[in-house]
Amino acid sequence: MRKNYRAILQYEGTRYQGWQKQTSTDNTIQGKLESLLSKLEKKPVEVHSSGRTDAGVHAYGQVISFVLETEKNNQEIMDYMNEYLPEDIGVISLVQAGERFHARLNATGKVYRYRVLNSSVPHIFDRKYVYQVEEVLDKEAMKKAISLLEGTHDFKSFTSKKNTKKSTIRTIYEIKMEEKEEELIFTFFGDGFLYHMVRILMGTILEVGLHKREAESIPWVLEEKNRENAGFLAPAKGLALMKVYYD
Repeated sequence: MRKNYRAILQYEGTRYQGWQKQTSTDNTIQGKLESLLSKLEKKPVEVHSSGRTDAGVHAYGQVISFVLETEKNNQEIMDYMNEYLPEDIGVISLVQAGERFHARLNATGKVYRYRVLNSSVPHIFDRKYVYQVEEVLDKEAMKKAISLLEGTHDFKSFTSKKNTKKSTIRTIYEIKMEEKEEELIFTFFGDGFLYHMVRILMGTILEVGLHKREAESIPWVLEEKNRENAGFLAPAKGLALMKVYYD
């Protein structure tokens, strides 16, 4: 009997070419999962995720869904996956889902975290997970920029995808900035995010903090709907998908 499964996945994205499988390489998260489950099923298995993380982006709470006909129970499937997956990919929970559940189509919200090391001294053991900014950042200016980015807007200026017929309107419920010693931790909570959106938002906020642009320019950037007016694409290594919400 075919059953639909829902699992929560963690991975360190450093050495992978992102989530989405590619014909040019088998070094993707989706590629590793589908290869493994297809061996279990002895026929092709398609794995869906809540969203396609970029090369180098990490995940603490990526949600995936897939269909199997195996006789194995939930724990046995999870144990099998964790035994044969690479050590930097792990399944932390697995349950049978409703037959109509789809990890991407049913997602209603996501939380991403971005870590910035604001110091001239490197933190060697964190180097794969933080973006280091040596210059002093103006935190009050960044808070002002954050307040102008929160809410429902057309975020067309904040995506690298130039031509899309789909809506670029999204709601950011909250962007939280926390200080932890020399680190700044930014948490983005929204109903969904466009391609590269969090990394461009982060680059824009950092440019405000470095006095390379004014916080007051944010409404204009949103209004212009032009990628060239927004900030730089912050490096992938500072970004992690933390949680996905469903109704």
